[in-house]
Amino acid sequence: MSLAALPFGSHSTIQRVEGERGFRRRLMELGFLPGAPVRVIAVAPMGDPLDVEVRGCRFSLRRAEAERIFVGSAARPLVG
Repeated sequence: MSLAALPFGSHSTIQRVEGERGFRRRLMELGFLPGAPVRVIAVAPMGDPLDVEVRGCRFSLRRAEAERIFVGSAARPLVG
């Protein structure tokens, strides 16, 4: 499943990052590494961009970029 398909409020773990070498390198330098926890924290009204949290840092990604980041199955959001 891609990060773009992860439901709002859900969290998961990054499995792999695909795309051009420079794109992958930039994201990996920011912490988008396999095994890192990721959570969708907001979605813009038109669906683009997505606000995500990786290792405690928040990022805004275009939906096209989020489609290149693959995550494990989604876990339900924590309540409380």
